[in-house]
Amino acid sequence: MRTLLALGNPGARYRDTRHNVGWWLADRLCVAWSLPAFRAAGLAAATAGRVGDSSARLVKPLTYVNRSGRVVEKLRSEGLSSPDLLVLVDDVSLPPGTFRLRARGSAGGHNGLLSIEETLGTREYARLRIGVGRPHDPRIDLAEWVLAPMSDAEEEQVLLAFGDMVSAVECWMAEGIETAMNRFNRIAAPVG
Repeated sequence: MRTLLALGNPGARYRDTRHNVGWWLADRLCVAWSLPAFRAAGLAAATAGRVGDSSARLVKPLTYVNRSGRVVEKLRSEGLSSPDLLVLVDDVSLPPGTFRLRARGSAGGHNGLLSIEETLGTREYARLRIGVGRPHDPRIDLAEWVLAPMSDAEEEQVLLAFGDMVSAVECWMAEGIETAMNRFNRIAAPVG
């Protein structure tokens, strides 16, 4: 079973923040694939079903981003292997409206990815990095930035890219991360 782990923080306070774009994409995938609604149980909210020729599970950790590894630990105890995992995560290094697939790599300062890396004991897991941009003012703390909502224009750019992200995830599921990277990795000019 393919597992998509969407990083984000639970609660209304965080719903519309940059840190939760992984959850936004998971919600889009749930609708696109006509899966049942997410159900919360224990450390995560999840849904699952058939997507084409594959079985897929969408998981939103309810542990807060920095403790996402706890959910990965639970999933591993249920048989999850790294090749079947794709993490949906915000990335301040990419502008809104862009995304990059990676087969492996460092956490890049993202505490959610660091938590997952510590749990897996490796950097060898796929991730789809969703651009949320950096603050224009260097005095703005990055932690405050990712925990704040996007501007309407930035949010629109991200939402417009979701169609391509859904296609990229479906390619990963059917053909693997290398093919998906070759087909979908690009830095598109942001809309607007």
